[in-house]
Amino acid sequence: MSVDEDRIVKKMVAEIADSNEKFMGHQSSDIENFKRIVPVLLEKGIDNVNLSMFDESTKGKLLNALGEEYVRRGNMNDSVKAFILAGNRVRLVEVGEHYEEVGLFGNAIDTYRLADANDKLLYMGKKCLENGHFADAIKAFRLCNDVENLTKVGDECFQKGKWDYAIEIFNAINSTGKLVEIGDKCLKDRQIGYASKAYELAHDKDKLSQLGDVCLREGLLATALKSYQLAGNDMMVTFIRENFGNKLSSY
Repeated sequence: MSVDEDRIVKKMVAEIADSNEKFMGHQSSDIENFKRIVPVLLEKGIDNVNLSMFDESTKGKLLNALGEEYVRRGNMNDSVKAFILAGNRVRLVEVGEHYEEVGLFGNAIDTYRLADANDKLLYMGKKCLENGHFADAIKAFRLCNDVENLTKVGDECFQKGKWDYAIEIFNAINSTGKLVEIGDKCLKDRQIGYASKAYELAHDKDKLSQLGDVCLREGLLATALKSYQLAGNDMMVTFIRENFGNKLSSY
């Protein structure tokens, strides 16, 4: 789901939740009242159901009843869709908690995001970090814009040499200094690909030229050429093309 789509869904949940707030507390009795209709809706499927003929109150109650039946049947994905349409943040959070209990952290984070439950996202981020689930921790902290905790994850990834995650984080929070630090460490350890990526994202032309020099000395002509191009070092680009053009036929 794109950022714009995510924002639209969250806004929709908020608006519906506000309009349905006055009757949400009577959910259990509503479910009983709509039991006759729910089987028809289940057969139709949440993606195909049309409730436009009902008023907003009735529509919300039907969707909540449908969502509860999906939960009872263990179909959590469709229950989330129903609760989103009903604007039922409380049940969305509870579905997220179910995912969390069974170890589906990514699903839990997605559901908390749809419920706009930043406190739960923050909690999940910390929990995932403690358990070494770096990808999920990054996802949770990014969704609640927690730069401080993202930095902590990035630092831990740096210490553990998890360069993909570290580069992703420090690029996301625009920490060029950390990106350069990663590039320097990777260059020292001759992890050229990571060094190149870090320097490129940091937009550090001097470091890219230095990387090009190292690659040229070690005969890594294609990487040297790319580094010089990214650095805007036209002189060295021309030097490589003129002297090693026969070895760079693909460029």
